[in-house]
Amino acid sequence: MNGERHSLWHRLYHGETSFDFVRRWRRWFLLSGLVAAAGLASLATRGLNLGIDFEGGTSWEVRAPGVSVARARGVMRAEGLGEAKIEILGGDVLRVQARLGDDAAAARKAAEVKDRLSRLAGGREVSQNIVGPTWGADVTAKAQRALVFFFIAIAIYISLRFEWKMALAALAAVVHDIAVTVSFYSLSGFEVTPATVVAFLTILGYSLYDTIVVFDKVEENTKGLAASGRLTYTDTVNLSMNQVLMRSLNTSLVAILPILSVLVVGVFVLGATALADFGLALLIGLLTGAYSSLFIASPLLALLKEREPRYATI
Repeated sequence: MNGERHSLWHRLYHGETSFDFVRRWRRWFLLSGLVAAAGLASLATRGLNLGIDFEGGTSWEVRAPGVSVARARGVMRAEGLGEAKIEILGGDVLRVQARLGDDAAAARKAAEVKDRLSRLAGGREVSQNIVGPTWGADVTAKAQRALVFFFIAIAIYISLRFEWKMALAALAAVVHDIAVTVSFYSLSGFEVTPATVVAFLTILGYSLYDTIVVFDKVEENTKGLAASGRLTYTDTVNLSMNQVLMRSLNTSLVAILPILSVLVVGVFVLGATALADFGLALLIGLLTGAYSSLFIASPLLALLKEREPRYATI
């Protein structure tokens, strides 16, 4: 009975763990720095695998009941377009996207692909659209503006609600999430689509939520325990993080499980591959956001606050 009472699960549930998050900050920062450095090297050499919405290309759609992605892939491979993006929409609409260029040879290739897809679909009419890069560039510009407004709004809110050092630590965690997510896409070669950008902006809110939960507990403990002079600010942050650790884990788990369902059931079981871009970006962002709130934002806050005279003397 006593063993159950002091099990890890029991201590997590009651906020009685004593993990030292802050004093291992070099380990966490080094890990994130290595990932970011690898991502920067990959960006410099490989760049990002941008979808046709960003770089332009050709899209074909045809109603093709019973036609699998594998069969369509075989047709495209025969045309020398094995890397084309192929999706099944609504259960029976086949969509194929590929980058062909805009010269006469590309036009002939597009006509050949259209004819092959029509035969694959039993002679049905195939719609063909030329996708220009303008729309993707517009999405990128709006995303950049949204990021700027996001950073400004968050900096003002946290500075007023807490203090500017907490705002700085929270923004550093968000920048960390951006860097890690971009690094992942560059290193993995997964395609970046407008859905990826939308999901990318969505995850910033989740990341910030976890950080605010920890900071709120830190502020509460600072007014009590740290104010008495018995604990350093590092000890106060560690205590606060252990107290809300179970809540942070539960919040992240509840958010991640539906995304995993979308990826596993929606994409691999039901074949709704259009959800893959959005779901994958959300999954990576949620994981990095959960990490950064515990291992980046909070240790950085403690490092900043320990420089204050009242905490440096404890």
